[in-house]
Amino acid sequence: MPYIASIGTYLPPWGGADHRVVGDDEDAITMAVEAGRAALAKGNPVDSVVLVTRDLPLLESSNAAVLLAGLDLDPELEVTERLGGAPATLDALSSARQRTLVIGVDLEPAGAAAAVTSDCGLHVRTSARVARSLPVRTRNSTGAVHDYGDARLLHDRGLVASLAAAWLEHPAAVAGVDAKQAAELSEGTSMALPTIGASSGLFALASMAESETTGPLVAVEQASLSGITVAPGSVTINRREPAPRDKPETVYVPGNEIPISLAAYERAFEAKVRWEAGKHVGSEILEFPPRYQVSDDGALQTKYELVPLPRVGTVYTAVTVHVPVPGLKTPYTLVIVELEGVNVRALVKVTGADAGSVDIGDRGRLALRRVAMRSGVPDYGYAFEPEAAIEPAPALGAEGVAV
Repeated sequence: MPYIASIGTYLPPWGGADHRVVGDDEDAITMAVEAGRAALAKGNPVDSVVLVTRDLPLLESSNAAVLLAGLDLDPELEVTERLGGAPATLDALSSARQRTLVIGVDLEPAGAAAAVTSDCGLHVRTSARVARSLPVRTRNSTGAVHDYGDARLLHDRGLVASLAAAWLEHPAAVAGVDAKQAAELSEGTSMALPTIGASSGLFALASMAESETTGPLVAVEQASLSGITVAPGSVTINRREPAPRDKPETVYVPGNEIPISLAAYERAFEAKVRWEAGKHVGSEILEFPPRYQVSDDGALQTKYELVPLPRVGTVYTAVTVHVPVPGLKTPYTLVIVELEGVNVRALVKVTGADAGSVDIGDRGRLALRRVAMRSGVPDYGYAFEPEAAIEPAPALGAEGVAV
């Protein structure tokens, strides 16, 4: 029966107050990193990671290396990738060992949330599990979706029947359904949640902790159900939920994409995704990206150590590209960022802000983003998110209205 030490949430800046949409440079892994870093902001130790989503970028190969690198965690940690929705995330949380980071991610609506288990904090325990088959909506291995389209059947024989089977007709909160259904199924006032998939249970848990609500929290998906009982306890909650705004209009010109070179990808991976500079033996100069040197005697120096770089900085100069580039959406802004506390400047794209809205001297942070798709492989790196783009969103009431 785990305790929850901290919860972190993340919403992309694009969309409306009750429906966020994923950015062009985001996917399940970048959002998992955002939520995970929010949950780990207080430095809680982690021994393993569980990622739950229905939108894994890679179904073959592994997403774990990028996830651990973006989170600044040891590359030897155990990572479990689970395909599932709201019940799967609560299952993972209620059965997790201490020092486990559990992350749920959704792309439609977009959002991510994470929780760190510990030996003290908010106490949760398993209260119910119901596995029933009612495949109203299905998706096969090729991505084809079939929807049976019977909302009443899903409600009566799915949600209500599963709640009755679990002896949880009136839980304190319900995740996995829209705000209206959650309010009908739960006891008292149910907070509106930004997602209805894998992350929704963790968003609900954060809302319960903030309002000091205790009792059963139920996550449902079609006819499957998982429930936990939330008891009193102290938990740190860190929300990265900027105010929503309309997604910018862009122009896309089809063209030949730059093919991937896996040799170059492997060589640059650690420095690029862990955001590290190279430092040669006997030198105090940091080089980003890391590169070989020629010594005074003409010998090639290929050995260097990787040094973590600050993830905050100031715009040194900026340029906005308006000319359509084949394979890229335009316009977009490039900036040279002067990193805080080190003599390093980095060239990166701007994320989370309209093209042309960033000026010299603006401060911000470096965030992991999907910088390109090359030969079907997501290529990750860092982008600059200005402080002005991180203004918190207003809280939502039970009907999804800002309060």
